[in-house]
Amino acid sequence: MEKIHNESKTIVKVAFIIIMVLCISGYVSSPLALVGGFLFSYFLGHPFLTLNSKAVNWLLKVAVVGLGFGMNLKETLAAGKDGFLLTVFSIIATLFVGYLVGKLLKMNRKTSHLISSGTAICGGSAIAAVSPVINASEKDISISLGVIFLLNSIALIVFPPLGHLLGLSQHQFGLWCAIAIHDTSSVVGAAYAFGDEALKVATTVKLARALWIIPLALISVYLFKGKGKSVKIPYFIFLFVLAIILNSYLPIPETITTSITGISKSLLVLTLFLIGAGLSIDKIKSAGWKPMILGFSLWVFISVSAIVAILSL
Repeated sequence: MEKIHNESKTIVKVAFIIIMVLCISGYVSSPLALVGGFLFSYFLGHPFLTLNSKAVNWLLKVAVVGLGFGMNLKETLAAGKDGFLLTVFSIIATLFVGYLVGKLLKMNRKTSHLISSGTAICGGSAIAAVSPVINASEKDISISLGVIFLLNSIALIVFPPLGHLLGLSQHQFGLWCAIAIHDTSSVVGAAYAFGDEALKVATTVKLARALWIIPLALISVYLFKGKGKSVKIPYFIFLFVLAIILNSYLPIPETITTSITGISKSLLVLTLFLIGAGLSIDKIKSAGWKPMILGFSLWVFISVSAIVAILSL
């Protein structure tokens, strides 16, 4: 009996690895990778669950830095400039609305702040940066991550068809993704599904937006009277900028830069598969209805206000 059990575990591991290879090969789309990862984990279990979080963390960073070798500095600065005012307005507005809705729902203040922070800036990264400076409990963190993770997954699937339905240009869709979708992984995944230009705009604006983690964390220290807490800075963003500069000013052969960006896009699809595999029904259920209402309300608010602003530009 034990031998049969071990054989079944081996089959699941082999199947998991085969799907990972398919994701890298380019035969799997971003939304399909995410949904496929969730379905695999739900029906067969995750054979490498303990390694999943670290793998996602490192793969995403490598993929994003690699995408920098497909970008030009002047175009990147232009995209960042377009998204700057939208970024500032959306962050302030989302945090303010999150505070009001959280109070209306009589939610735990720290959970409300974490969900608002994750929606305002960059999902799980913002939650990870803010949680230690406000002394958030493990329950506060897990609930917030569960809400953000679920909405991220939905956004990755629904945003590309919505963008086509609204007749958005590549540039407009890239801006919309960067403003309205929480995590960097889902932003670049949705933009990648829409087109190359959308991917460049979305990645640039989103990573510039991620730097707002620093002032947000410092403000959070003041709001929650935390002292002596360090702020986590997403240093890989500077490597992304360095990659853009190298690509813009060094005579790197196009075959090399094309290969690097191609590999990065494949790693991104693999990352989304692993993210899907790490999503569980228990995580979603543990969130409860109040945090889910807050997260969904903020997501709708930022999505609608951003698209209205983008279409009026």
